[in-house]
Amino acid sequence: MKRSAVEFPDREDLLALLDPDGRLRIKATPGARQDAMKIEQGQLIIKTRAKPQDGAANRALCEMLARAFGIAKSRCHLLRGDTAREKTFRLEV
Repeated sequence: MKRSAVEFPDREDLLALLDPDGRLRIKATPGARQDAMKIEQGQLIIKTRAKPQDGAANRALCEMLARAFGIAKSRCHLLRGDTAREKTFRLEV
């Protein structure tokens, strides 16, 4: 069975979540049944199928953020929360 593609929130809504320095706080759920991204109560929530082993989930989160914002993966950097569910990324938009 083919899995459906991730539906991203509107880019304008995502850009509104960035602070002036390009930082974005998210709540992550690794090992989810399917990839998903939504904005709930002013916070971005991302679910990824990647397991939290050897940084695989963090790389998957960065890839999803890059696709959602329309930037290269190299312009997404994890600043805080390497092993936590609450993470902070810096995006060069």
